[in-house]
Amino acid sequence: MKILISNGRVVDPASGRDESADIAIAAGRIVAVGRVSSDFTPDRRIDASGLVVAPGLVDLAARLGEPGHEHEGLLESEMAAAVAGGITSLVCLPDTDPVLDEPGLVEMLKFRARNLHLARLFPLGALTRRLEGEVLTEMAELTEAGCVGYSQAEVPCKDTLVLHRALQYASTFGYTVWLRPNDAWLGNGVAAKGPLATRMGLSGVPSIAETIALATIFELVRDTGARVHLCRLSSAAGIDLVRKAKAEGLPVSCDVSINSLHLTDVDIGYFDAAMRVTPPLRQQRDRAAIRAALADGTIAALVSDHTPVGEDAKHLPFAEAEPGATGLELLLSLALKWGADEGLPLTRTLATVTAAPVGAIGDALGSLSASAGRIVEGGVADLVLFDADAYWKVEPRALQSQSKHTPFAGYELPGRVRCTLVAGNVAYEAGA
Repeated sequence: MKILISNGRVVDPASGRDESADIAIAAGRIVAVGRVSSDFTPDRRIDASGLVVAPGLVDLAARLGEPGHEHEGLLESEMAAAVAGGITSLVCLPDTDPVLDEPGLVEMLKFRARNLHLARLFPLGALTRRLEGEVLTEMAELTEAGCVGYSQAEVPCKDTLVLHRALQYASTFGYTVWLRPNDAWLGNGVAAKGPLATRMGLSGVPSIAETIALATIFELVRDTGARVHLCRLSSAAGIDLVRKAKAEGLPVSCDVSINSLHLTDVDIGYFDAAMRVTPPLRQQRDRAAIRAALADGTIAALVSDHTPVGEDAKHLPFAEAEPGATGLELLLSLALKWGADEGLPLTRTLATVTAAPVGAIGDALGSLSASAGRIVEGGVADLVLFDADAYWKVEPRALQSQSKHTPFAGYELPGRVRCTLVAGNVAYEAGA
């Protein structure tokens, strides 16, 4: 299908483009940006007057329910939520049931996602079998099956020798290892350690749980040269360590969740289980450091950390409730809110959810590497059209995700998605 998007404000963070322009699409590719040939005869015209036309969002952290957690989320509902939020590519974690440690499981998941014709799915393979931290998976076979990296998800690798060997192997073949820095022994609480957790009688996770894990990871990176992506940083102290490691030239990148970017432990209020997330919400100084680090590029990407949770698992006392929140449909709006709060240009704000996440994945995207997260002639036509000035109220029951739990319920947020295109096909249209 040929599509002409006209009169939109085209914003491409990768090139710095921010101008009024038309975009012509044919056979799933962008054939022209700006001056469109008079010979181009579209099958459909989309009037983008008053809308921003940006690269489709890339989310580096999403759980989709399947396989094994269909009572919390179905692949169809969560992928529909992704495109409703303007997300055209997302990375899913390997802590499914069964764990993504076999090529057949990865191929099945990608096949099912592809047949939905919604967002693109890029799985992370398990770093160790069953995420037990003892035996390495067959990374070469998992890569052939479609994995873009290797992760332990939320399960720390307690055996440093195993982690060292994993990084050696990954370095040899150019794979990226995705790790959430959290010490296995210190990181088992339900809230951030501090005065509030003490007053509420909640077990605390100290910031040193993150910094100790980071120190270990950086030493292993120095020794092996492996590329590591650090997932969902949460503390000011951890960010300081990352800043020093990047200044040293270590091959590391990192992301932060929308929850840590906007919320603090004070938001827990009277044991609100909607605020039970991982990593736990920390203090205001940590949030301030996160916001500054995302703005200056120390933290590359903003992620939804979408984790659907069932009704029964969430409606429990805070310490017993399952951690997690829906976030796919909130990623764009919460990025825009942060950008407005910090006084950033739209190109810089959108970079954290488009070009920068693609950089974290790297060449594992294959043929998409050159154009994903970008608007470029000849590149893939993954686009989102949104009204940056339109505000909408977060009403959980109106969300596409099967899981309705979000700490942002009731928030008035900017940025209403009007249309999402994946490979030149309209995957979502408001009101359709």
